[in-house]
Amino acid sequence: MKKIFLLVMSVAAMAVMAQEEVTEPRVTFAYDAGAEIVSAYLWRGQYNGGLSFQPDVEVGYDGQHTSLRVGAWASLGATDWKFQKGLEKEDDYNPNTYFLPELDIMANFTFFGANVGLTHYQYFVPEAKDNYQTEITVGYNFDDLLGVPLHISWNTIVAGDDFNYDEKRAYSSYLEIGYDHTFESVGMTLSGAIGISPWTSDFYCNEGFQVVNLSLRLEKEWEFDACSLCLFGQGSLNPSLEANKVYAHAAGDEKLCAQPLNGAIGLGIWF
Repeated sequence: MKKIFLLVMSVAAMAVMAQEEVTEPRVTFAYDAGAEIVSAYLWRGQYNGGLSFQPDVEVGYDGQHTSLRVGAWASLGATDWKFQKGLEKEDDYNPNTYFLPELDIMANFTFFGANVGLTHYQYFVPEAKDNYQTEITVGYNFDDLLGVPLHISWNTIVAGDDFNYDEKRAYSSYLEIGYDHTFESVGMTLSGAIGISPWTSDFYCNEGFQVVNLSLRLEKEWEFDACSLCLFGQGSLNPSLEANKVYAHAAGDEKLCAQPLNGAIGLGIWF
């Protein structure tokens, strides 16, 4: 009887241990903090400035298939310290044609690969009335459940400075499809993306449906006990700029829309 009892207890103990292994871990507090120095600020096919310092911090809760994060990201270029010296109120005055300090406040919720996010872009433009945009994002990351490093997202500006040159609200939108491939043997990741602006937008300098971003990024990361370092190079091509040159001039965003092909290198540290 004693041997049978011990056998039953052993089987029960193994069952409990097996159950603990398959049970989803509890949600835990998580954070990321770090910064990058980039030779150029490239974003969604646009050249938004030269040499820049870009700190980033996020806090929240993570589970195996769910997460809730809030954070802040900023960019300050080497020329931004002057806070747009020489900016004058003239007939052709347009704050968007000048590079400036930026602060983004973000919130994002993910659930089994699906994600919903909100981003508030704040620009420090002297004497400007509408110096911000608010954007909503919905997307899906196929890597979470299917193990395929493919992701897709839709982003739409719903408030702030987002009007076409006819002064009608644009609801500027950006659809991106991206794919990440890791070369395990060398510890490097290659990321590619295609971005589309589905309708006319001064913000993306396009008239009608256009591909506005073809980008590649190659990154090498080193892990240490206290932090991680990454070195990366990236390039972007906006094939719509040449076709939309006349429209971009009318919209007034000549500096943002002047360079269809851009590249940058950067160094980041994360804790």
